Amino acid sequence: MRVDLFDFDLPSERIALRPARPRDSARMLLVDGDRIADRAVLDLPDLLQPGDVLVFNDTRVIPAQLEGKRGEASIGATLHKREGLRSWWAFVRNARRIRLGDVIDFGNGVRATAAEKGDDGAILLAFHGDEPVELLLGRAGTMPLPPYIASKRAIDEADAADYQTMFAREAGAVAAPTAALHFTDRLIAALDARGVARETLTLHVGAGTFLPVKADDTDAHRMHAEWGRIDQPTADRLNAARRTGGRLIAVGTTSLRLLESAAGDDGLVQAFDGDTSIFITPGYRFRVVDGLMTNFHLPRSTLFMLVSALMGLDVMTAAYRHAIENGYRFYSYGDSSLLLPRKRGE
Repeated sequence: MRVDLFDFDLPSERIALRPARPRDSARMLLVDGDRIADRAVLDLPDLLQPGDVLVFNDTRVIPAQLEGKRGEASIGATLHKREGLRSWWAFVRNARRIRLGDVIDFGNGVRATAAEKGDDGAILLAFHGDEPVELLLGRAGTMPLPPYIASKRAIDEADAADYQTMFAREAGAVAAPTAALHFTDRLIAALDARGVARETLTLHVGAGTFLPVKADDTDAHRMHAEWGRIDQPTADRLNAARRTGGRLIAVGTTSLRLLESAAGDDGLVQAFDGDTSIFITPGYRFRVVDGLMTNFHLPRSTLFMLVSALMGLDVMTAAYRHAIENGYRFYSYGDSSLLLPRKRGE
């Protein structure tokens, strides 16, 4: 499909630079079939049914943004995917100043060698020493806020908490699964009282999620791989819920992408442990996901393509037009949406 079909104009003032406080006070746009309604995140329990399952991503964001020097040259690196115990692929600012074998000093005793260059321009950084890389990042790294926020204000101490979900346990992401940023203890308590179940999986979100689609056609776009895991007991519980009529509602596009990556042709969730580079565009036949809670996404992005695949491009174009005209806040720290597609045949 032509990428320009997924373009739209977004006023810069619609980009949220801070999250709602409290987190669950954000607005939520309900898109139910082709019906659009203004709701709030705290309405979520009323919009779901007992037996439905919310599926969260329990990845934890690491301080993956690094600033360093190679000689006199300033080098910026955003880690995006682990490759072994001590090596990470990184998108690097000033990459043309780096040759293979060069050592970059990120300060506080953190150094890495440029070990390999990828076809996409990324550089494989091999970190020195024997300390876990996560400890090194704790000394030298900062929270990797998306460029549409970091370009407008400085990253500060508040972001260390704001850019982490209440479910974050498995360290390894360089971007937050932002749909879950809206959840709080009181919202979880209300969902429990409603009889809505919850499960977790792990997908370590990479910085590739922020990259624009530069190709003119979706067939020419290459997705970056991300590592994910669904264990067998979780898969069994998800399948059991669907058998009894419960809907699987992915909280975030990361959860949705891993669920669909793990889905078999029989419509069952399988255990999964490995990389996924699934690219979901209109025409994709969803196998296990029945709905999606997600924030508002970038124009021409793979994520806007994904929600258009779930709901229909015309529906999502109308929904985003409504959101822009009615002051919804966009992107990672912005408001939410609940997308409930019509079942096939309705």
